[in-house]
Amino acid sequence: MLRWVALILIVTLVGLQLKLWSGSGGLREVDTLRVSLKKQTDENARLLQRNQALAADVLDLKHGEQAVEARARNELGLIKPGETFYQVDERPATAASVSLPPPPPAAPSAGAQ
Repeated sequence: MLRWVALILIVTLVGLQLKLWSGSGGLREVDTLRVSLKKQTDENARLLQRNQALAADVLDLKHGEQAVEARARNELGLIKPGETFYQVDERPATAASVSLPPPPPAAPSAGAQ
């Protein structure tokens, strides 16, 4: 009789362990949900930071004339009346675009006849 009780308890323990490790709501699913939660938390923090930067930009544009002027200059290329616009090309010159004059012809030497 005691053997049967012990056997039933062991089988029940094994069944519960299987449910704990592999069943619905088991440790594997909990671990997957923790990883998913960590990813979502990181994404939310990144988006919150972006939203705060955008909100500061909107506030600056609403209340600051210099911000509007700077944005118009940078993004739209606008200039004030009376200003002169200079555009500087900062690309390095390549060998193909630089044309060098041809070398002068070699002078004949006096002793080479």
